[in-house]
Amino acid sequence: MTYAPYPALRLRRTRASAWSRAMHAENRLSPSDFLWPLFVTEGQGVEEPIAALPGVSRWSVDLMVERARDARDAGIPCLALFPNTQADRRSDDGAEALNPDNLMCRAIRAIKDAVPDIGILTDVALDPYTAHGQDGLLDDTGYVLNDATIDILIGQSLNQAAAGADIIAPSDMMDGRVGAIRAALEQGGHPNVQIMAYAAKYASAFYGPFRDAVGSRGLLKGDKKNYQMDPANGEEALREVALDLAEGADSVMVKPGLPYLDIVARVRDRFAVPVFAYQVSGEYAMIEHAAAAGAGDRDALILETLLAFKRAGCSGVLTYHALHAARLLGA
Repeated sequence: MTYAPYPALRLRRTRASAWSRAMHAENRLSPSDFLWPLFVTEGQGVEEPIAALPGVSRWSVDLMVERARDARDAGIPCLALFPNTQADRRSDDGAEALNPDNLMCRAIRAIKDAVPDIGILTDVALDPYTAHGQDGLLDDTGYVLNDATIDILIGQSLNQAAAGADIIAPSDMMDGRVGAIRAALEQGGHPNVQIMAYAAKYASAFYGPFRDAVGSRGLLKGDKKNYQMDPANGEEALREVALDLAEGADSVMVKPGLPYLDIVARVRDRFAVPVFAYQVSGEYAMIEHAAAAGAGDRDALILETLLAFKRAGCSGVLTYHALHAARLLGA
């Protein structure tokens, strides 16, 4: 590229006024860019604030319906649901994931009955249901079994699709699970249910508050490094994405978000497919604690961070700030 030299070209010209900055903006945020992760818990009329996530709560199914109405009214197109499964319903084999009347399925049905025009994305992995906190079935050494876990994930996916889920989001990182789930959805009469694959999910230090939210803190024995990705690796992420797309994923996700914007950009450039990022619990908490400490303006920090995802190439962002950000943009 060649450009006119200074002073014929002054890049500050287009920054000199608000109307001109708006006209030349390369990226814009909209409420339709956000997916809102929500945590569902047992009971009636229950709101349980999550200490590790200031401003975030677990909601009983009846109040989850109210959150769905809030999202719809703010222009948020999709909710991402996560259950806080009671301890007495957890087991080593995660069998509660297959219960058609489990907490997740009841929440899906209630939201779809009350707010049918909002999308529902459901997490597919066994960690909310296992007594050991891992995302799959274990062998005698504690290693997570790949193919045996996929068999359970297929049943979990069909269970959620039958309840009314619009997007199945496998977050387990088992090899081959996207193709197996896609085939099962087709054969099970759910051809229009999408798959958003957690294609590049890293074994990250940023997940701590989430584990509090779903009740798995303290349950996890060992770590998840033998199936989630090494934060050192980028090329491997592209291989994971390629495999999930070949198996039938409609869209892919990078998780965590801000520390992995390079991966988002590389995926978008390489594959030109819808790519989403999850601004995970640790990222959210850092913004909240920084703002509370006076290190920056909360609203400005939220919107600038979310804009960075768009600039990197995201089609959308899963963020706990979704409702607040959408209301800021709609003000």
